Amino acid sequence: MNTKSIFGIILTVIGLIGLIYAGIDFSKGGVAQASFVFLVLGGIFFFAGVSLIRSTKA
Repeated sequence: MNTKSIFGIILTVIGLIGLIYAGIDFSKGGVAQASFVFLVLGGIFFFAGVSLIRSTKA
């Protein structure tokens, strides 16, 4: 495995954790600003990780 693909997997997992946490926080009726921050950062990490994995040659 390449270092880029490992880093992409790590970013994707962190992004998924952030998106799940934001979803749980939204469903509990938490503070909207904090949930929005988790949602945005999770999305950025997730899509950056996925694009890094896709751009890495196997």
